Amino acid sequence: MHASAVARRRQLRGFVIAWLGITLLMGALTFAGIYYATGLVNNGNSGGGDDLGAIPLPLADLGGERAAEDGAPDLSDLDGTPVPTSADGQAAAVAALPQVGAAGAARQPATPVPSPTPRGGAAPAQPPAAGAAAVPISEDFQLGIQVQPNADPEVHRVWMGEVRDKLKLKWIKQQIRWEDVEPQPGQYDWHMLDVTLDLAAEHDILVMASVLDTPDWAREPGAPLSKEGPPADPQIFANFLTQLLTRYKGKIHAVEVWNEMNIDREWASIYGLSARNYVNLLRVARDAIKAVDPNIIVISGALSPTGVNDGVGAYDDFVYMDMLIQAGVLDVADCVGAHHNGYNIGPNVPWNSVPNDPSAVFRGPFNNPHHSWSFYSTLNGYAQKIRQAGSDKKLCITEFGWAVSEDLGGTPQNFEFARDNTLQEQAQYLGEAIELMQEWGFVWLAFVWNLNYGPQAGWDPTDNNVPYSLLRPEWRQSPAYDVIAAYNFREQ
Repeated sequence: MHASAVARRRQLRGFVIAWLGITLLMGALTFAGIYYATGLVNNGNSGGGDDLGAIPLPLADLGGERAAEDGAPDLSDLDGTPVPTSADGQAAAVAALPQVGAAGAARQPATPVPSPTPRGGAAPAQPPAAGAAAVPISEDFQLGIQVQPNADPEVHRVWMGEVRDKLKLKWIKQQIRWEDVEPQPGQYDWHMLDVTLDLAAEHDILVMASVLDTPDWAREPGAPLSKEGPPADPQIFANFLTQLLTRYKGKIHAVEVWNEMNIDREWASIYGLSARNYVNLLRVARDAIKAVDPNIIVISGALSPTGVNDGVGAYDDFVYMDMLIQAGVLDVADCVGAHHNGYNIGPNVPWNSVPNDPSAVFRGPFNNPHHSWSFYSTLNGYAQKIRQAGSDKKLCITEFGWAVSEDLGGTPQNFEFARDNTLQEQAQYLGEAIELMQEWGFVWLAFVWNLNYGPQAGWDPTDNNVPYSLLRPEWRQSPAYDVIAAYNFREQ
C-alpha cells in the first residue's frame, strides 16, 4: 500500500507539472499572438529608416524659407520677400485646412486639432518609438520637395501620399524652427514633429530637416530680436539638435544647419555677418549630429543669391562662399548648401548670355546682368570655388523652383517675375534643371520649392510662397507633376 501510494503521488505530481507546462505554453502563445496582431512588435514592415536602400540687385530670398508671421497655429511660418489626388481625400483635407481671407488675414482651422503635447509644455514621458540609425546614403543625385507641415494627421497624410505615390519621390525637406520647438529652456513642443516625422517614416520617405532660428532666450545679449540670428552659445543649439535627433532617431536623414546667413535678416548678430562664427556653429552642430547618428548628412546653410555686398545688410553670395571656404566649411560639412529660385529665365542660361525678352515684365536679368539671376551660373560658380579649394564636396540644393501667378488672380508685391512664367514653362524649367544637375555630377540632393504652400495658405495671391506651389487652385496638379513623376526617383 505504501509503495502504491508513492507511485500515485508521483503520477499526480507528473500530471500537475505537465498540466502547468501546457497552460504556460498556451498562455505564452496567446500573448505573442495578441502582441503581434496589435502591432506592438516591429515586424520589419513599418517605416522609420530601417531599410532605406540606395537611394546692384534686389536681395534674393526667393522661395522663402519663412512665411509671413501671421500666427497660424498649425503652420511653420516661412517668408519669401524677393530680393535680387483623389477628390474625396482632397476634399476631406480641405475641410481641415486653415482658411485665408482675401487680404491674407490670420488663418484658423475650422476645428481645432488636439495636440499630443501641450504647446510650450514639457515633452511627454514616452516619446514616439525611434527607428534604427540611418543607413549611409548614396551620393548619386537624388530629388526631393519641400513640404509645408500640418499638425492634422489626416491632412499631412495627404501630403505624404502626393510625394510618394504621385510625384514618386523618396525625399522631403521640412523646416524645423528651434524657437517654435523649444520656446523656453528645456520645454519642448513636439506635437507637429510627432505627426510629420512619423508619417514620413510610415510612407518610407527620407527627411532633410532645415533647422534654424534661435529662441529669444538663447540669443546674444543686445542682438536685435526683430530679426533672426544665431545663439550666444553654439553648444545650446547643439544640445537642441541632440534632443531632436535622439527623439526621432532614424527618421531624419540629413540636417541643414541654418539658412541664408549672408543676410542680416537671418543672421542678426552683434558680431555682424561673420562666416567664421557660422563655421564655428556648424562645427559644434556637426559634432552633436554625428554623435547621435554618424550617417546623417550634415549640410551647410544655403546662401541667398544676392548682388548686394555692403557687409552689413548682406554679402554677395560668391564673396561669402569664399569667406566660408577660408573659414574651413569644407572640412566640416558633408555637403555644401545652396539656393536658387529661378526668376524668368531658364536654368540653362548663363548670366552673361541671357537673350532679351521684350515682353518680360520683370527686367532684372535683361537690364542688370549678374550671376544671381542665373541658376546655371550661381551653382556652377559655387562648384568651381569648391574645386579650386581642392575639395570634392558636392552641393545640396535645399531650395529651387520657378514662380507662376497665371492662375492666382494676382501677384505678390516684388514678385513680378511670376507673371512672366507659365505653368508649362515651370514644368519645362524644372525638367531642364533636373537634367542639368544629373549631368553636372556635383549635386547630391536637390529639393523643389514647394509642394503645398498653396493649399495651406488658401492660394492667397499675396503670399510670397504660393506662386511656387505645385498644387494649384482647386487642387489642380501643375504640369510639373508629370515631369517629376516620369523620373520615378523612388526606384532609382
